[in-house]
Amino acid sequence: MTVLTVEKHLAASHQGHGWEIFTDKVISVLNDRDDPVIFVLWGSAAQAKGKHIDAERHIVLTSVHPSPLSAYRGFFGCGHFSKINKCLRALDKDPIDWQLPD
Repeated sequence: MTVLTVEKHLAASHQGHGWEIFTDKVISVLNDRDDPVIFVLWGSAAQAKGKHIDAERHIVLTSVHPSPLSAYRGFFGCGHFSKINKCLRALDKDPIDWQLPD
């Protein structure tokens, strides 16, 4: 998670406009929590932010970005959604229903 918006068909078009400051702060606040957080870092830019996460206290899942250009290089089949639910159960938390409504 580095930039949360983008112009259609223009990858990284909102990079360098302040999102990075915001996402750094969000990661910092979540990292400071006592309860474990599951961080999902998709893509090299998000994974670079992993250096700010205490992986001893939190759960960190990484994969390539799920964009059409790289999803077939490891995102498909990474099983992150089921891994997240497995981690939640291990933390005695409710799993997430990942199904979209009809």
